[in-house]
Amino acid sequence: MGVEMCAARLLAPYFGNSLPVWGVLIGLLLAYLATGSFLGGRVADRYPQTSVLHQLGAWAGFWIAWVPYLAHPILRRSVVGFAAYQAGAVLAAFFSVVAIFAVPVILLGCVSPFAVRLSVEEAASSGAAAGRIYALSTGGSLIGTFAAVFVLIPNLGTRSSFFVISLLLLTVAVMGLLQTARRRALLYILLLTLVAALQFWSLGPIKPTQGLVYEMDSAYNYIQVLRSGEQLVLKLNEGEGIQSVYHPQQVLTGYVYDYFLLVPFFRSGQFSPPVSSLCVVGLAAGTTARQYSTVFGPIPIDGVEIDPAIVDVAQRFFELNLPNLRVAVQDGRYFLSRSRCLYDVIVIDAYRPPYIPFQLTTVEFFHQVRDHLTPDGVVAINVARTETDYALVDAVASTLKRVYPNVYIMDMLSDLNSLVIASRQPTKLDVIRGRLSDLPFPVLRDVALRAAGRIREFSSQTREILSDDHAPVEQIVHAIVVRYLLGQPAD
Repeated sequence: MGVEMCAARLLAPYFGNSLPVWGVLIGLLLAYLATGSFLGGRVADRYPQTSVLHQLGAWAGFWIAWVPYLAHPILRRSVVGFAAYQAGAVLAAFFSVVAIFAVPVILLGCVSPFAVRLSVEEAASSGAAAGRIYALSTGGSLIGTFAAVFVLIPNLGTRSSFFVISLLLLTVAVMGLLQTARRRALLYILLLTLVAALQFWSLGPIKPTQGLVYEMDSAYNYIQVLRSGEQLVLKLNEGEGIQSVYHPQQVLTGYVYDYFLLVPFFRSGQFSPPVSSLCVVGLAAGTTARQYSTVFGPIPIDGVEIDPAIVDVAQRFFELNLPNLRVAVQDGRYFLSRSRCLYDVIVIDAYRPPYIPFQLTTVEFFHQVRDHLTPDGVVAINVARTETDYALVDAVASTLKRVYPNVYIMDMLSDLNSLVIASRQPTKLDVIRGRLSDLPFPVLRDVALRAAGRIREFSSQTREILSDDHAPVEQIVHAIVVRYLLGQPAD
């Protein structure tokens, strides 16, 4: 289980950690374990010796140490495939890396049946022996899971976590061999020494990328900070999207964040200032919070971000030190369920396809959001799409329409994103367009010009309403990706 957790993090910077990636990874590793169990039983019957069991564990540990080194060149090639949208190259790289785990996991799968065979002294006690072994195995799986997730990966990183697991397996095996086959143990001491020496062979950055300033594995994400001139960007996991942008001398970014500044003008009334309170669910490095503070003044802002490592990176590299910003390191829905605050604008920027938290897409959640809006407040959600496929946009808009009287879609000029905006009070599109054509904020006139002709009211409810009981957002996103790669039109 420790190897499985590390395997997922090894793949995340290149393939993400979506449900299909986890599903394929878990399925193949289970197949390897099943193969190991079958082979282990046969080997145990033929060579029922403790020294053989220790050797199986030693070779498994030795191979685990090599996994990051064997996977590194394959993973680097997958970046080229992603950049060129070559599905075949990406899939080939993915399955090639997963295949590297076949040897150590099959060897580990041999251990339990082998241990059962050695523990059974007579048929009458075979059940008790098997029960003890599998109970011990399950306990080891729990330790491996929790140690990898909460101790090794967050504190040491993925590569060093593989090393620690390898070192533990080899050490236990060598100690066992010193007691049962002292001469043979010398060979495995050499393997242990080689694994220790292997750690001085540096692979360089986890994911070499032009302009890389900083990278790390957190408990939730693989995080990159990249520089392009004076501009810094934050990317997560496979890095196909940008989660935050920061330029010390510029307010506007040229990305979707600029369009969030138009959201206050979708309120039913005209106010001065246009917004007096803001909540950002999916704060990331604080681009939206910074822009609102610059344009509308130091209004109270609550920023919600589930990953504490992202907040730390934002404070170190993105100057996230706004005195009017209160940061909550929590799940967005949990934060709203505990909060008593009301906001003029709630921004939801936590959809990072294909990692969309389904609990932030449902009709129950949108009711919760409405309860935290001021009487004429609005909510805006950043939703990804392709140039022609609006399946996810329509699903979110249809669900919002069940809760709010008016829902609007604002398409980005250059990004493959749309803002889905819903108002708590009835509003009219002509009035909103009139406001945006005569904004009192010079910095926003360029944004309004970019949005001109790209705002429409959503009235159709042809899509299934997303609910806590059934919100198939993963299937919607994956269908969009498949149609895009195959060049097929949307349904």
